Amino acid sequence: MTADTTTALVEDGPTAAGPRVRRRSAYPRYLAGKVAGAAVSLLAVLVTSFFLFRLIPGDPVKTMTGGRQVSAEQLAAYREEFGLDLPLWRQFTDYCGKALTGDLGTSYQFRTPVVDKITEALPNTLLLTGTAFVLYTVLGIFLGTRSAWKRGGLGDRVNTGLALTLYSIPSFWLGLLLIVVLSVGIGPLPGLFPTGGMESGGEEGFAHVLDVAHHLVLPVVTLVAVEYGQTLLVTRSALLDEMGSDYLTTARAKGLRDDLVRRRHAVPNALLPTVTLIFINLGRTVAGVILVETVFSWPGLGGLFYQALSVPDLPLVQGLFFVFAAAVILMNTLADLVYPLLDPRVAR
Repeated sequence: MTADTTTALVEDGPTAAGPRVRRRSAYPRYLAGKVAGAAVSLLAVLVTSFFLFRLIPGDPVKTMTGGRQVSAEQLAAYREEFGLDLPLWRQFTDYCGKALTGDLGTSYQFRTPVVDKITEALPNTLLLTGTAFVLYTVLGIFLGTRSAWKRGGLGDRVNTGLALTLYSIPSFWLGLLLIVVLSVGIGPLPGLFPTGGMESGGEEGFAHVLDVAHHLVLPVVTLVAVEYGQTLLVTRSALLDEMGSDYLTTARAKGLRDDLVRRRHAVPNALLPTVTLIFINLGRTVAGVILVETVFSWPGLGGLFYQALSVPDLPLVQGLFFVFAAAVILMNTLADLVYPLLDPRVAR
C-alpha cells in the first residue's frame, strides 16, 4: 500500500470521530425541529381560540346588561366599545396583531386587561395545582415502582386496583362527596374543613398561612386522588418492560441488592414515559383543573375560565384558552428537549 493510498483512506474513510460529530450535530437539528413545531402549534392555538368561542350561543353585550331594558343605541355603543361591530375578519386581524405583542384584549365583564386578570389569578392556581402536582407525582412514582417490582403481590393488586378506581372517578363528583362528608358532616361526624374559597378573611401572618392551608386540603386531596393513578400505572408499565432486560440480570449476578438494582439501574431507564407524563402534567398545572376549582370556589384560572365562559366574555375566554394550551405545548416541547439527555438515541 502506497503513501497516497493510505492518505486517501484516511481522508475518505470514516474516522473514529465521525459518529461523535454526527451525534453532536444531530441535537441542534432536533432542537430546531421541536422549537419550530411548538411555534406552529402556538399559532394554530391562537387561530383556534378566536374562532372556537364564537360558536358559543349568546350575546355577550346583552349578558353584560344583566337583563335590564337597554335601548338599541346603548347596545350599539357597547358593541362599538368592544369592537363587536367590526367584520369578523377585522376582529381576527386585530386580535392576532395584539396577541403577538402580549395584549390579549380587555375583559367585557371586568373592564380590565385580560393579562391583568390572568396575572391576578395565576398564583392561586399554582398554589393549588402545584401542591397537588408534587404530591401525586411523588406518590405515583413511588407506588408504581413498588408495584412493578413486586408484581402480582397483594400490594400490587391493591395499588393498581385503587389507582384504576380513583382515576375513573370524575373529579367534580369526588370533590362534592368530600364536601358532603368532611365539610358539611354526616350524622355524628362534624364538618372539619371549609366548603370552599381560599381563605376565611380577617387572618394575618402565620394564622393566615394556616387558614389558606386549611382551605387547601380538600381540593388538593381531590386532585391527588384522581391524578396519582395515571403516574402510577405509567411508571409500573415502563418498569415492567425493563425488568426482563439482561443488564438487570447481570447486576443481580454481581451481588447487588434488589433495592440498588431497582434504584440505580431499572428506574432511571424506565423513566422516559414517566418524564413525558410529568411535563404534560406540569403544563396542566398552569391551566389548573376547571371543575375542581369551580366546585371548591377556588379563585384561580380554572374558576375564572368557567366564569368567563358563562357570559361569554370572549377576550377573557380566548386569553385563558391560549395560556392553557401554550403551557401544555411549552412543557411538552421541554420534555422533548430533555429526552436526548436521558437517552441519546432519541436525537439521532
